[in-house]
Amino acid sequence: MAKPYSYDFRQKVIQSIELDGLKKSEASELFNISRNTINLWLQRKAETGDVLPLPNRPSGNNHKITDWEQFRAFAKSHGDKTQVEMAQLWEGDISDRTIARALKKIGFTRKKRPTVIESGMRSNGKHS
Repeated sequence: MAKPYSYDFRQKVIQSIELDGLKKSEASELFNISRNTINLWLQRKAETGDVLPLPNRPSGNNHKITDWEQFRAFAKSHGDKTQVEMAQLWEGDISDRTIARALKKIGFTRKKRPTVIESGMRSNGKHS
């Protein structure tokens, strides 16, 4: 996402148009910004009374699982079920992929052996 123009710069551009009588096209050439940007700033000033930039909102979604203790208990009691079955049993409209991400977040694993197998190959007793 592009960084917004500074508040001082916005005020200077709007002041040159409103107080100094500069045309929008002249201001866009002078300050090296697009005329559409000036129009948006003037529209924002008419609506809100100021040309402050919009707050920076990080992208993301509203999380469907918010009570993690309840989900841990749910995962313990329904750990033998598939993620699709767990998604159907959860009280809201939730996908199996969301269940998978939540299980990973709480550290729930389906692995039965706590250690890794040393070697997948067996020796036949012959040395090469």
